[in-house]
Amino acid sequence: MVAFLVIIPLASALAILLMPENQSEGMRRVTLFSCLATLVLSLFIFLSYSVNRGGIQFQINRPWVEALGIRYHAGVDGISAVMILLHGLVSFSGAMVSRSIKERVKEYSIFFLILVASIFGVFTSLDLFFLYFFYEMAVIPMYPLIGVWGSKNKEYATMKLTLFITGGAVLALVGILAIYQASGLQSFDLSVLQSHFAANPLARPVQQWVAALLIFGFGVIASLWPTHSWSPIGYAAAPSAVSMLHAGVLKKLGPYLIIRLVLGLVPDGARFWMPVVAVLCVMNILYAGYCAMVQKDLKFIIGFSSVSHMGYVLLGLACLNRTGVSGAVLLMFSHGVMAALAFSLIGFIYDQTHTRMVDELGGGLGSKIPFISVCFVMMAMASSGLPGFSNFIAEIMIFFGAWKKFPLPTLAAVFGILITAIYLLRVARNVFFGKEKERWPSLRDAEHFTQKTPFVLLLAALLIFGFFPNLLVRKIDAGVKRMAEKNPSVFEVMP
Repeated sequence: MVAFLVIIPLASALAILLMPENQSEGMRRVTLFSCLATLVLSLFIFLSYSVNRGGIQFQINRPWVEALGIRYHAGVDGISAVMILLHGLVSFSGAMVSRSIKERVKEYSIFFLILVASIFGVFTSLDLFFLYFFYEMAVIPMYPLIGVWGSKNKEYATMKLTLFITGGAVLALVGILAIYQASGLQSFDLSVLQSHFAANPLARPVQQWVAALLIFGFGVIASLWPTHSWSPIGYAAAPSAVSMLHAGVLKKLGPYLIIRLVLGLVPDGARFWMPVVAVLCVMNILYAGYCAMVQKDLKFIIGFSSVSHMGYVLLGLACLNRTGVSGAVLLMFSHGVMAALAFSLIGFIYDQTHTRMVDELGGGLGSKIPFISVCFVMMAMASSGLPGFSNFIAEIMIFFGAWKKFPLPTLAAVFGILITAIYLLRVARNVFFGKEKERWPSLRDAEHFTQKTPFVLLLAALLIFGFFPNLLVRKIDAGVKRMAEKNPSVFEVMP
């Protein structure tokens, strides 16, 4: 079943490749229905995952290159079930927003669907070869999606993004090959490696340098300071739907892979480096937050805000306890939905005004586009950790998990929430409130069902899981609990 999450978008991309150039509307529909199908399948997998059974479910395990121990092994645990749902929501919303693309629709649709399939591949793979293959495959379509359909500084942004992420991926690849070689099993199967290293752990010095390669290699895509500088400019240059996938899902691959590989395979190495990560997280939270405060471009504001929020995610992972790690995964979901909502709203405004500058927008837009204004204010409230949104629950779990172990970084993280509230509420005031300006007489609100659907869908997810967080937390904790039980000497098991 999980294989169809990859097969459907790839088959749709192939179908679009065979379509005539002049059938742009048909290509948009194929893209939209492909993402709708994966959303329905993602929701089915999420709802069908049994917490009582736990472990890996919906497995498929087929040989590929047996001589090297490579198998197509895919499946879902509680953590990946939540990430798959996140990707399903964001990719479908992104496909709806992509209807604003008017030029070279065929090529755009193909690259968009390849990106969607690649990310699903990472979240479902249980073989290190395929996991890394899909991770690298996700970088490939980002280059043309930003370089061709992006906006200002798109060539610089796409080159910097590609170089940074690829550089980090090379470090991570060395770590993966070291694990493969050190196991002596001639197998890339993640489940086999976890069982082997649980009984025969690597020597601590080996774990430490392997963990360093994986943490800082995958930390690049997670915007771990100081490797974050590629991220905001990548957001700003990308088209709206690509920014949604970039901030909403692609950035989450870093923490996800750190959980899978570092916490799962080299836990003693994780324990050695996580205090360093906790300190770097403070720079993420405070430095990126201050950068967001001085920006005038809406996309740069949300871009630096996204970097800041990733500091909270990495702080949760650094705790190495069930409460903190579960909170980090919940925030990955919550921030992913919130960031996708933010970039889709900014894209809606930019498509009509052709500016993202706060000063140029001038204020008073709330009277002209009330629906978009309400959505933006609610997004700002969610990002600021207001109770009622799932971000609040996630941040509380991270603070509880981190307080005992890292009190000073936790205090800095709490102060970071105040910074977030300052710059987002100031943006809301300067753009949507105040005296109505006559500069945008033709500005129109989201009126049709197709225009409102992505905003309503993403907001509904934030609110539903904000009021009923246990729908996510129980599944997340099932995956984290299994990892903690395998490494009791490293994880501080908390209720």
